[in-house]
Amino acid sequence: MTKVLIVLTSHDQLGNTGEKTGFWTEEFAAPYYKLIDAGVDVTLASPKGGQPPIDPKSNQPDYQTEATRRLDSDKSALGALAHTHKLDSVNADDYDAVFYPGGHGPLWDLSQDPNSIALIEHFIASHKPVAAVCHAPAVLLQAKTADGEPLVKGKTVSGFSNDEEAAVGLTEVVPFLLESEMDRLGANYTKVAPWHTLAVQDGLLITGQNPQSSVAVADELLSVLKN
Repeated sequence: MTKVLIVLTSHDQLGNTGEKTGFWTEEFAAPYYKLIDAGVDVTLASPKGGQPPIDPKSNQPDYQTEATRRLDSDKSALGALAHTHKLDSVNADDYDAVFYPGGHGPLWDLSQDPNSIALIEHFIASHKPVAAVCHAPAVLLQAKTADGEPLVKGKTVSGFSNDEEAAVGLTEVVPFLLESEMDRLGANYTKVAPWHTLAVQDGLLITGQNPQSSVAVADELLSVLKN
């Protein structure tokens, strides 16, 4: 059976705003159900283990989808979420791929988490796909290739755009702008108009621009796993 690890943030503070953040519910729920409905065995992990924080905004009525409503009544999935494995206990060799849901949380913790960075580098070195959507491509920024170059250098990638960050009013709150960092590292960052769907695959890297892209990223990951 194909096995995929989903890694969620443990960070719940939105900078110094006093507001909460975490993972974006739909960006977890939609790929999770895409994977399990395809017969994939999914394991959940986070840096601190246990229940990862949910961005409260993602539970507002405007952002609910068929997948989030399914999650709300899925005791098995909610139980798995409440008891995510600690990231430092996870063995990359046990999985065929890794997927990172977004939300603003990963900008603070997973972008610089040494266990996550080592995990990503191990997956790539083992020729296994790494997928991330929205803010979660930030997890790639400090990862390196075997020869010490930035993992994203020369790679076509996407992620939450500077325009989208400005639209949600958080340009001055986030620790860095994902699009700008991708450009700085020499990635071929690509985007479409805000809130439109874009999923990009370049070799083993699969990235999506925004919440609207989470299903497309999951579909790309399934396609790579089938091949």
